Amino acid sequence: MNRRQQRYGTLSAPQGDLALRYTSVRQRSMALVAPLSEADAQVQSMPDASPAKWHLAHTTWFFETFILERFERDFAPHHAAYRVLFNSYYQGVGDQHPRTQRGLVTRPSLDEVRGYRQAVDERMSALLRGGVNAEAAMLIELGLQHEQQHQELILTDIKHLLSCNPLRPVYRRQWPLARVAPVAAAWRVFDGGAVEIGHDSNGFAFDNESPRHAVLLRPYALTNRLVTHGEWLAFIADGGYCDARWWLAAGWDWVRANSIEAPAYWQRDGANWTSFTLHGRAPIDPHTPIVHVNYFEADAYANWRAAHDGQACRLPTEAEWEHAAQSVSQSVADGNFVDSGALHPMPISRAGESLMQMFGDVWEWTASAYAPYPGFQRWDGAVGEYNGKFMINQYVLRGGSCATPRDHIRASYRNFFPTDARWQFSGVRLAKDTVT
Repeated sequence: MNRRQQRYGTLSAPQGDLALRYTSVRQRSMALVAPLSEADAQVQSMPDASPAKWHLAHTTWFFETFILERFERDFAPHHAAYRVLFNSYYQGVGDQHPRTQRGLVTRPSLDEVRGYRQAVDERMSALLRGGVNAEAAMLIELGLQHEQQHQELILTDIKHLLSCNPLRPVYRRQWPLARVAPVAAAWRVFDGGAVEIGHDSNGFAFDNESPRHAVLLRPYALTNRLVTHGEWLAFIADGGYCDARWWLAAGWDWVRANSIEAPAYWQRDGANWTSFTLHGRAPIDPHTPIVHVNYFEADAYANWRAAHDGQACRLPTEAEWEHAAQSVSQSVADGNFVDSGALHPMPISRAGESLMQMFGDVWEWTASAYAPYPGFQRWDGAVGEYNGKFMINQYVLRGGSCATPRDHIRASYRNFFPTDARWQFSGVRLAKDTVT
């Protein structure tokens, strides 16, 4: 394997399958936007979110800019202005339209964006039919992985947008979702020691997952399941959002500055709580995993739980999480991903003997700051900006969510967000030391 292949990862499928995968991923994005009106696809509800129309155009821009511009004979841009308009943050490509003003771009229309996608898809199909070299194939796979990330963002961003509407609009009505099987929380113990984490070079991975390296872990334990809505209700009832003891200083400042009293999308209904979902507003299900909490909230809950239970529980490190996940990675297919259509965390349908819900349902906050692994190297060219330049002031989340495509996740996958972000499908699993 040459240096460039090593740094981009390796393909997990022949090039013929790559063309089929390209079509499948691109069609999936259009299916996610299908329930939206032109107005739904246009609006930007907050600076961290982007309009659905922008997501469709930006992912198309990625293929046009990084693949067609480089590998298509006699390349000509679909529209010269799109190079700036739909560039997200790639300084190596050139200027970008301000992120906070994406919702002001009423033109091109949604139909014109669909036309842009169709034109680029036709050109990409012709390129793939003619055969591409290994470097182009790897960049195409990167573009598909990138689009899958934006598929999750389409859902999280439209959820935030619809939640702002007092009419409580529904993206897709499908409620209730599943039978409830309450499962008692229990600890699963791991010996620790010298273990390896990071991508093993088998199949695609982002640059931040490499290189694989050894870490030394103290013996530890993880809870067999995720923290639930019911357990979070106990935290609220005990004054969790009103007691500075549990909070980091910055977290307590955030609580007070924003008058926070519950997770995102929660609303009081008399003596009870409801939550806004992509299926509309629904009663809190105490057995489903807690979701839409940020790092501050996750850490505060762990501190409260430690005092409440009389044992020093905490958030897991990302090395502990990955080491544990390696033992159950074969169960990825059993997780609740976007493919299920639930679009919401699910209760456990059947109890297992080991770790449950490690993949899917909610992204799990870890106690690890997002930083480069020892020996980390950015990819060559402008795509080297993909992950590395964000390795500051963020924390790592693991495992995927109910909005993540099933074939997008793996044990080594590192997601990352700022400590106050909670519009994503983020939740909590607890950890503890087993040797004092």
